[in-house]
Amino acid sequence: MKLIADFHIHSRFSRATAHDITVENLNLWMKKKGINVLGTGDFTHPQWLKELKENLDPAEPGLYRYKKDDDLKRITRFILSTEISCIYSQGGKTRRIHHLILAPSFEVVDKINVALSWQGNLTSDGRPILGLSTIELSKLLFTISNEIVVIPAHIWTPWFSLFGSMSGFDSFEECFGKEWTPKIFAIETGLSSDPQMNWRLSQLDNVAIISNSDSHSVPKIGREANVFDTELSFNSLMEAIKSGIPKNYQKDKSKFLFTIEFFPEEGKYHYDGHRLCNVVLSPQESKKLNNICPKCHRPLTIGVMHRVEDLADRDENYIDPNRPPFKKLVPLEEILAEVLKTSPQSKKVQTEFERLIAIFDSELKILLNADLKDIEKESSFELAEAIKRVREGKLNIRPGFDGEYGKIKIFSENEVVSSNSTLF
Repeated sequence: MKLIADFHIHSRFSRATAHDITVENLNLWMKKKGINVLGTGDFTHPQWLKELKENLDPAEPGLYRYKKDDDLKRITRFILSTEISCIYSQGGKTRRIHHLILAPSFEVVDKINVALSWQGNLTSDGRPILGLSTIELSKLLFTISNEIVVIPAHIWTPWFSLFGSMSGFDSFEECFGKEWTPKIFAIETGLSSDPQMNWRLSQLDNVAIISNSDSHSVPKIGREANVFDTELSFNSLMEAIKSGIPKNYQKDKSKFLFTIEFFPEEGKYHYDGHRLCNVVLSPQESKKLNNICPKCHRPLTIGVMHRVEDLADRDENYIDPNRPPFKKLVPLEEILAEVLKTSPQSKKVQTEFERLIAIFDSELKILLNADLKDIEKESSFELAEAIKRVREGKLNIRPGFDGEYGKIKIFSENEVVSSNSTLF
């Protein structure tokens, strides 16, 4: 069964999240997006966990369904997930590492929460901050259940990640230790990197590479995701992820089909820079300046591309044939905003978005599979041309930096797109 899964989101109980994140709204937007399996996010928060238990019924082993969903045609399932922030000292440096945790049942979640409640305040934030090291957290979780899955989140983000320039490590084993490194079978790319950037590190050859939205609002779910061909169950999904490890992918390429990616340049931390100084620099430019801002003369925020360059032991053009491929997309609302010359949040864009979803079934079907002639017929030549260019990666992008999203332009300034042109 072909499934699209996004394992990492947040509830409204996490900082800087939308207030309308409810189980009902998540289930509705899964259908709009075309997502089959969605992480619940924030199962460590007591109030959100209460809502999850009230609104979800057991479905296939380790998966849950929204109990008020009567639509049998489009499968939507929830998998229990949370993100934990570990802040601690190791090697004479403060480490700030985020981890995505997946659990196979509410019973296991309850055990996790009891254990973690002794380590920090779980009510303060949907993504709790704990003083545990990654090694200590791993020991605690795997002692509870071997079925628990730990995935280092957005591993390149400067401030909060395994390889982050400001608080991370230079090696996988340095973070997880010799005992727990073999238990970690996947990493998460984050919005500012794509799989090919991660292929450049041979130290990641023993883990799968997955991508998730890390969404803080309902419409952002699925902006990154994973496409599998597998059965519906917690264990089947985990085995599908593991099939993306190179040694496994050589034997069976049928389970992990591909990942759906942001263009990494659009991520908040792709390049180096200073947001307040409006300085954005490539790694090569930063190195020439000794990583010092040319305006304020303070250290730059070193971005993902720079950090990859520092740790990579393979060329930037390296292709790993023993990895699942990936497809880069731009959210439909952003594409419509450029075509309609307005903002993604405008009523005009939202109306057209809903109309197109009703015709084509889901956003991801439009972006990935819909015939361009059908898009032109139902909307406009300009939209069909825009989606064609996104599929081909023919975009102009100002890279994101220091917490600022990158800016994508599909059409050049003053370009006239006419139906007299050809899509093919």
